[in-house]
Amino acid sequence: MVFFAFRRPVLGANSAKSGGIESLAAEDTSLSGLAGRYALALIDLADEKKELDGVAEDLLGLKAAIAESEDLRRLIRSPVFTRGQQRKAMEALLERLGATGLTRSFVLLVAQNRRLFALPGMIGAYLQELARRRGEVTAQVTSAHDLSDAQRKALHDALKSAVGAKVKVDLKVDPGLIGGLVVKVGSRMIDNSLRSKLQRLQIAMKGVG
Repeated sequence: MVFFAFRRPVLGANSAKSGGIESLAAEDTSLSGLAGRYALALIDLADEKKELDGVAEDLLGLKAAIAESEDLRRLIRSPVFTRGQQRKAMEALLERLGATGLTRSFVLLVAQNRRLFALPGMIGAYLQELARRRGEVTAQVTSAHDLSDAQRKALHDALKSAVGAKVKVDLKVDPGLIGGLVVKVGSRMIDNSLRSKLQRLQIAMKGVG
């Protein structure tokens, strides 16, 4: 496959001229394909450098920052911002997050290539591929309010027991929900067996805080 050609390049300021991730991006015009291929290039480099977890932590920080800031979402999506403006803003954000050198080089290359609009997809694809390689299942959970540490642990334990595999919980808050939890495991909504276990968990959670 084409992306195997991108296992070796060093991400940096000159990478855009030397091929690597940029040439791969030029070969793909779909957003999903673009995001996935960038992510695969990054995860291969992170694997070689033994920085899989460090990069994942950085990307989770970026994901949270994007979700929390309308200004940041506008910055990465709007074509009115120049390449220099996007790069400067991302440099400041990465510095604040204490990102690793590999993550910094990757994100700045994405900015240099004017592909920041696809960064959320790249983050999602990286985390999904990392989970797949580790035999983990991602459960996307939406709750009506923030959960306490005890509630998060109870939720994780219940999902792990129900799914029968390593579970990584991606928790989001939607105040628009009347109550309870909306859970999606992998590419499907929860089945009846898991639903009943989570319903029991919701009842139990009322007394956990």
